[in-house]
Amino acid sequence: MDIKKCGSRPSAAGPEEFFTGQVRMDPVITAPDPARVQSVVVTFEPLARTAWHTHPLGQTLVVLSGLGLVQTWNGPIQEIRPGDTVWFEPGEKHWHGASPSVAMSHLAIQEAQDGSPVTWLEKVTDEQYGGSLSS
Repeated sequence: MDIKKCGSRPSAAGPEEFFTGQVRMDPVITAPDPARVQSVVVTFEPLARTAWHTHPLGQTLVVLSGLGLVQTWNGPIQEIRPGDTVWFEPGEKHWHGASPSVAMSHLAIQEAQDGSPVTWLEKVTDEQYGGSLSS
């Protein structure tokens, strides 16, 4: 058994190469081999978002607070709210982040394949982020 006490692991800023805007990441689960699950609480300030990316084994998001946005490649931008759960299929190109005026926090859960839980792609442009919303 390994208990991680609240406050024992520092928050980290989301790397600029993978995020736009102010993003904070707080680790939840980093399971040792042979387990593959990883989990982090990600907090996005208004306008902040991930770059486009994929996950080899898919990803689940559980919205904890605020108002967020998600989009799959060539799909509409959709709003997500506290209590919503989002599943991205393995290899599905997508992004997620906060709305323009409200911050958002979510729990992200994914598994690593061959040591990697994510493949980062190009950044979401301001034009893509400002696209039409559907709920």
